[in-house]
Amino acid sequence: MLAAGGVVVRDDGGGPKALVIHRPKYEDWSLPKGKLDPGESFEQAAVREVMEETGFTTELVEPLGEVAYRDRKARPKRVRYWLMEPLDGAFAPNDEVDEVRWVDVDEAAALLNYERDTELVRKALAG
Repeated sequence: MLAAGGVVVRDDGGGPKALVIHRPKYEDWSLPKGKLDPGESFEQAAVREVMEETGFTTELVEPLGEVAYRDRKARPKRVRYWLMEPLDGAFAPNDEVDEVRWVDVDEAAALLNYERDTELVRKALAG
């Protein structure tokens, strides 16, 4: 399965923070991501998925890399991530995500369920 997502970063004066999401279906904290639609590029999917899950339109800044793992049904999954800047929008709970938080590196490490997500946040906030 191919997927794409983003590490959305902003700095409101208190240092850079990354946007993380809570998915109640899986009871986990992670980064916004999702499957590619037919004919969609990784970049298009990343921007669309972040918008659908968080309510924010974004601008792609640079690629952060790809992670590979097996999902809960043991299917192989490859996800490409981009560093993104928020342009506009606001979060409203939806079918997939019930909460979002802007976190620094330490908060991300304590909150995120998957080390691969924590490493991507570290990489995004270090740059």
